[in-house]
Amino acid sequence: MALEVKKLVGGYSQIPVLKQVSLTVKPGELVGLIGLNGAGKSTTLNHIIGLLRPFSGTITLNGLTLANNPAEYKQQIAYVPETPILYDELTLREHLELTMNAYGLDHQAAWQRARKLLKLFRLDNKLDWFPANFSKGMKQKVMICCAFMTNAKLLIVDEPFYGLDPLAVHDLLDLIEQKKKEGVAVLMSTHVLDTAQRYCDRFVLLANGQVRAHGTLAELRQQADRPDESLDEIYLGLARDDQDE
Repeated sequence: MALEVKKLVGGYSQIPVLKQVSLTVKPGELVGLIGLNGAGKSTTLNHIIGLLRPFSGTITLNGLTLANNPAEYKQQIAYVPETPILYDELTLREHLELTMNAYGLDHQAAWQRARKLLKLFRLDNKLDWFPANFSKGMKQKVMICCAFMTNAKLLIVDEPFYGLDPLAVHDLLDLIEQKKKEGVAVLMSTHVLDTAQRYCDRFVLLANGQVRAHGTLAELRQQADRPDESLDEIYLGLARDDQDE
């Protein structure tokens, strides 16, 4: 098991946002984290990457925890946030070199991977550009290049499709498939449920800080007693049921 979250309770204040959240992501698997705004998706991801401390529960990544081995734990994770985070004073080249140093990568091998990614996302002629010169979509592509050039065992991708053009979305999904074949575990938060339905192996549906349902699409249909519905229809049905309770 790459990632295992057990009975996670946590949030940003003394009042918990997450209530007994449990999920797993296996090596070579893409798990979709699904939920309406405020369901607890970003809070869950922030706990996994170490920005928040759990009130209770455990988060284990390949046998490591943040409490016992924070450096090695974080070394295993690459993160693509919903909003790109870049340094205004660093060029694209310097962002890539900073990532290589942070992960202790061999620069020659890392640059080989980086150049392929830069060419794929049409950034190979922009190595000396600063973030001020990039559109939102280009900034997102920089974040993707930095994450996917690493040897991380867990990729966390938060709402990756906003700001990307259709070709870039297709290229990103191909990259995720390649990472899966390499045995990388991928956890993706997204509102684009038709795409999630086509590409994710399993799903974790959050509502009000709790896991409302989890499993493959077939298992979700069985749990929700909606045998012919899409992921979008299943989730909206469950979300409405919660609001009516």
